[in-house]
Order: sequence, then structure tokens, then C-alpha cells
Amino acid sequence: MLAFYSDRYVLPLPAGHRFPMAKYGKLRQRVATELPGVELREPVAATDGELALAHTPDYIERVTLGRLTSLEVRTIGFPWSPAMVERSRRSTGATIGACRAALQGGVAVNLAGGTHHAHADQGQGYCVFNDAAVAARLMQAEASRAGRHLRVAIIDLDVHQGNGTATILQHDPSIYTLSLHGATNFPFRKATSRLDVHLPDGTGDTDYLAALDAALDRLAREFSAQLLIYLAGADAHEGDRLGKLRLSTAGMAARDARVLDFAARHGVPLAVAMAGGYGRDIDVTVDVHLNTVRAALAHHLRSASAALPA
Repeated sequence: MLAFYSDRYVLPLPAGHRFPMAKYGKLRQRVATELPGVELREPVAATDGELALAHTPDYIERVTLGRLTSLEVRTIGFPWSPAMVERSRRSTGATIGACRAALQGGVAVNLAGGTHHAHADQGQGYCVFNDAAVAARLMQAEASRAGRHLRVAIIDLDVHQGNGTATILQHDPSIYTLSLHGATNFPFRKATSRLDVHLPDGTGDTDYLAALDAALDRLAREFSAQLLIYLAGADAHEGDRLGKLRLSTAGMAARDARVLDFAARHGVPLAVAMAGGYGRDIDVTVDVHLNTVRAALAHHLRSASAALPA
């Protein structure tokens, strides 16, 4: 199974910044050490043309040239630098790579990504470019050039609503946006996804998994997806500083299993992005992300085994 990483392109942050940038390098190191069935690849940076499938040319240019206003920079939450631009392009390129690999091999992973707060003309909440929206539209464009129509579903299980994904894709019936998130959490003014599930603070394993089951059932009834993009945020975990939900480690694993089983039952390729994770202990966050990659690898191995002749 392929996994794409972009932690070599380090975004320099001021001392004390609360974004856990170190988790990406830690995750890649543990994947390399503990999951020998995963082939790690460095992604190609997303081009201006690819980014323009989801973002306005003016916004892309201003990000690239460092012409964002001070308010826009504060809204993103990262200081501007050429490294910030390069990392954002590589992270988007990693989801593109994961989608292409999933369409060929069934499942693939981006060890970062899930930047779902980025809108067409502005970034927000540590998100510069919306990797899922860009990748979904690019996969559709590539399928169209081959004479095929591709229906994509984005299953966003980050604890924060995917408001940027919702606004970019709100008038696109060929892409289904599902967001299961904390009702009182950021963003405080929610956008409208195709399906939004708002969960109260303190939601634990049982209620969360029941809500997810209902959401996936509805997705299956309303939409016949040919590619799934799964934002597997670690921030629904009970140890997260910003999450407000109370999923155990076992509950997070059960969540991943639900999505992977959904993909298997419906025979749909699946690309996974890590999305958020802000644990009080960064190693716990890395554990949750690693469990997601491990589950994806097991899904890949089961699929490969099933495809072998008897």
C-alpha cells in the first residue's frame, strides 16, 4: 500500500505555536518502522492549474507570492513563508497521489492532508489549500478525459466541520460531502454539507458510532460513490486538546473500521488523509493516526488476498 508524506517540507513556526507540526515526522518514522507493508513516497507539489480546480486564481497567486493580508494570515494561523507554500502544495499533492493510487490499488494514504477549512478564496484554521476538494475534482477531470464520469464522496470525520469543503462543493451534485463533527466546536458558524451530523460535547463511543452508522447508511441510499476520500481526524479522541468529544482509542479504531468496511462492502476505492489531531500528548495523537494507517493496510491486504485466484 502506498502512503505519501510531506514532512520533509517543514513549516517553520514560532516558539510556542500550538500546532503539532512534529506529529507528521513522528508518524512517518513509525510507519517506516512498524508497517513494512507500506511503501512511502514523497508527493509531487500541486500545480497552480490543479489548485485552481477548487481555488480562485487570485487567492493562489497571493498565497504563492506572499501577498496575503495580515488578517488573512491570522485567519490561516500560520506565518507566511515560502516553506509554508511549498508544504501546502506538497500536502495537496499527497492527497492527489493517494487518490490516484487508490483508484489503481484500492486504498492509499496521505500521512498529512485533510485541510478542510480552506475555502475557494481564503484559508482558515491551519488550512491553506483544500486538498480533498482539489483531489476530488482532479480525479473527475482525469476520468472525464478517459470518457468516464466519476462520483466522489468525502467522508469527513475530523472533529471540526469541513466548512471549506462544503462551500467549495455546495453546488456540485457529483461530489457528496459528509461531515460528522462537534456541534459547538470550530468553525462556530457552520457551512452546509450534503450531510452534516452535529454531535454534542462529550459524545462517546456508543453514540458516535451509532451516528456514523446512520450517516453511512444515508450516504449509501443517496449516492453511489466511485471514490471515497476519508478525512480520519484524530481529534475526536478523548485525549485531544481541541476536540470536546470522548472517543476512546478503541472507539477511534471502530470508527476507522466502519469506513473501511463501507468501502469494502460497496467495492469503492478509498483514499485516506490524516486531518486534525491535537492531543495533550503528541505521541497519543501519533498512535491514533498510526492505527488508521495500520487499518488501511489491513484493508489493502484483505483486498489483495481476495483478488488472488483460488
